[in-house]
Amino acid sequence: MDKRERKAQVSRRTAETEIRLTLDLDDSASEANAINTGVGFLNHMLTLAAAHGRFRLDVSCVGDTDVDDHHSVEDIGIAFGEAFKACLGNAAGVKRYGQIILPMDEALMIAAVDLSGRGYLGFDVRIPTEKIGSFDSELIKEFFLAFCRKAEITLHFKQLAGENAHHIAESVFKAFGRALAQAFAIDETAGGRIPSTKGVL
Repeated sequence: MDKRERKAQVSRRTAETEIRLTLDLDDSASEANAINTGVGFLNHMLTLAAAHGRFRLDVSCVGDTDVDDHHSVEDIGIAFGEAFKACLGNAAGVKRYGQIILPMDEALMIAAVDLSGRGYLGFDVRIPTEKIGSFDSELIKEFFLAFCRKAEITLHFKQLAGENAHHIAESVFKAFGRALAQAFAIDETAGGRIPSTKGVL
């Protein structure tokens, strides 16, 4: 697999949001990612995911945040998922699976990824507050639902411990980045084969 091909750009425009997103799975982000979603907390979380996932993510979004953040968060998840699927292509030569148990102070999070070709999210995460600052906590799940559907991957989160809402959220996005990076990493022993007995993901 030619690593240079694992880059995609997505533009998405609706009556609610206008998004431009660039994803490069093989850029270790030597320069800071340019993430401006219009939602401060999401900027922080995506910056963490990209840094821990060692991929380059640039996002620009103008959305109807005067209504609330829902449309921007969901639509960025959609665009991110579309870009990831485009980067992955037929998934030839990747490791396919990734998993981590990640501590963030008192929070402890499991994340497991399968680049399965089937969009599914298991989200056993208990965030104790409805808001983290001005951000609606429930939108974290909505973001990952949108991402998984468009990326066509299986993603599970299971919270083992945690009391602070911000720490729990950070553990989710950091664990996501780390597990995803394991899954899309090139398996040098695979000989460029698609990692499935079916011959397709």
